[in-house]
Amino acid sequence: MRKLLNSELERKSVIQYRKSDKSPFVIVLDNVRSQSNVGSIFRTADAFLTEAVYLCGITSQPPHREIQKTALGATESVPWQYYPSTTEALSYLRLEGFKLIAIEQAAGSIELQDVHVEKGEKYALIFGHEVNGVSQEVVDLCDLCIEIPQFGTKHSFNVAISAGIVLWEMNMKLKK
Repeated sequence: MRKLLNSELERKSVIQYRKSDKSPFVIVLDNVRSQSNVGSIFRTADAFLTEAVYLCGITSQPPHREIQKTALGATESVPWQYYPSTTEALSYLRLEGFKLIAIEQAAGSIELQDVHVEKGEKYALIFGHEVNGVSQEVVDLCDLCIEIPQFGTKHSFNVAISAGIVLWEMNMKLKK
């Protein structure tokens, strides 16, 4: 086995990324406070050809040194928009035909492995504040909540880790 060189990875340019067919997912960040998490989510969004990232409330916006440090340029490839409130972003996405899905531990949530993803549908995946999660006001607007099963002593994953897990699983479901 030999580790591949960067030149062998056949990475897309920003122009190629923008022209590529995207996955039917938009990431919505509901008051995510850590700029490092925002940057990491941009990088994950790029890796999965995510349509866009919506930054809401207190969530920082590019360009910012801390976001850029973890995004590694993904803020240039992944389209993004800022909304003063998450509810405003969700109203827009609802009008655009997106199914609204909070990633949150909630009564009646569906475990990630049990979620059905349909080709031709569009999905807004809402991730919340590092301590408080997705706000109840936002959960109330959603079509469903997805919960990532966990088996240890902690109650949650880091928001950037959650985004990676959910995007991986949702994209794999689309390929089946």
